[in-house]
Amino acid sequence: QVQLGESGGGLVQAGGSLRLSCAVSGQITGIGVVGWFRQAPGKDREFLVAVGWRTGLTSHADSVVGRFSISRDQNWSAVSLQMLSLTPEVTAVYYCAGASETLSWSQSTTYSYWGKGTQVTISS
Repeated sequence: QVQLGESGGGLVQAGGSLRLSCAVSGQITGIGVVGWFRQAPGKDREFLVAVGWRTGLTSHADSVVGRFSISRDQNWSAVSLQMLSLTPEVTAVYYCAGASETLSWSQSTTYSYWGKGTQVTISS
């Protein structure tokens, strides 16, 4: 019922910045939280940032505080992830996800709706 679609990934030079977007459609009235995760080859899915869909409250993983930020657009159609000072270790597939409940924002099991992901590759 809820569809999410990531875009904006690509190849970026180390030290650069990148902005990803997650289009949100469908029955969005039931969404409580939208978050961003990433998964590198051979590694677990990692929580990055999340935003309360109605409240605008944000949460950040310790590893990305001050470098990654999340925002919801004013027309309720997309959520973006702004990434600054990129380093090669952030190379991964990035996913956006939606959840109905607002507890445990950092846990992937909280989220019921997932996008297909977009590849972000940082060159050294």
